[in-house]
Amino acid sequence: MLLGLFESLRAARLPVSLREWVDLCAALDADLAFADIDAFYALSRTILIKDERHFDRFDQVFGAYFRGVQSIDLADAAQIPEDWLRQSLQRLLTDAEKAQIEALGLDKLMEEFRKRLEEQQGRHQGGNRWIGTGGSSPFGAGGYHPQGIRVGPKGGARSAAKVWEQRQFRNYDENADLSPRNLQIALRRLRRFARTGAPEELDIDGTIDATAREGGLLDIKLRPERHNAVKVLLFLDVGGSMDDHVYAAEALFNACKNEFKRLEHFYFHNFVYDSVWRDNARRFSERTKTLEILRTFNPDYKVVFVGDAAMAPYEITHPGGSIEGWNEEAGEAWFRRIKQRFRKLVWINPSPVQSWGYTSSTQIVRQLVEDRMYSLSPEGLTEAMRVLAK
Repeated sequence: MLLGLFESLRAARLPVSLREWVDLCAALDADLAFADIDAFYALSRTILIKDERHFDRFDQVFGAYFRGVQSIDLADAAQIPEDWLRQSLQRLLTDAEKAQIEALGLDKLMEEFRKRLEEQQGRHQGGNRWIGTGGSSPFGAGGYHPQGIRVGPKGGARSAAKVWEQRQFRNYDENADLSPRNLQIALRRLRRFARTGAPEELDIDGTIDATAREGGLLDIKLRPERHNAVKVLLFLDVGGSMDDHVYAAEALFNACKNEFKRLEHFYFHNFVYDSVWRDNARRFSERTKTLEILRTFNPDYKVVFVGDAAMAPYEITHPGGSIEGWNEEAGEAWFRRIKQRFRKLVWINPSPVQSWGYTSSTQIVRQLVEDRMYSLSPEGLTEAMRVLAK
């Protein structure tokens, strides 16, 4: 049974290794989670999942795999060891319920449970005698009886189904919602730390060394704050079809501003031509020449384009293709100049990956970026940052 869980986790592309699975089996052999599905859930997730981003997907797989426990095969249930039933019962009952069971007699209750298992021939729901759900029989799930044995995961206060169905860690899944936290975690793949600026941070090692050299007289040393020294040029498509992706683009922009201290951003519409702008409200009066960007910024800047690449193909390939005004040269020519100037360049697309193949313009852009187009998701950003960091 547990081998099937391992295969399900691997099929869901969770990074579960054979070594971790052996560790889980060893923990079960040591009775760390005996006859308790809640304990097994917590134990298995602790041992198998090493990254909080995968907690939510693990919950989904675990819940789907063990959902069959809710419909019990009575032929199999009759083979349940009596000591397992006794220990499970002791774990599930409150002190008040245990007192009621003891007054009735646990041995008598177990004997009656065995008898009904042998007599019952099928599934039962409701009623007050057979083992099933939703009734008042002392045996079953989802019903009520002050003195009974719960069979199955539902109906008790300690059901692990409640844990994995709550999906408490959804925000950490690599395909989860585009919260600034998720995006910042992905952007942290692109880091190169340096210390520049005014010395304002306490240098503990330097202070200890200097104090020792002064014979114990305190000599405080300061140093510049350590920060991410990566320099990023961010080009953001705005308007038109990008209106459908405003939230995603804003979340990415916010995450970039928080993560990269040396960030320069510009806007464009559909594709880049001879000029871009910093303020959409003044895009016709205050533009920045693309040639000026090529002259101003060093080749060590990392360039990130954000856009859905959805437009008419001629907007990329032909002069005059811009719908903002007349462009003497095709957008493709300007993009090649940018790519030639800056060694590291990626394109982030907020549209679903499965839709990329349906637009000719997207295919053209993918060729221009040499297939370095990634989805606007934590997983896609992580891969893009790996490429930029090489």
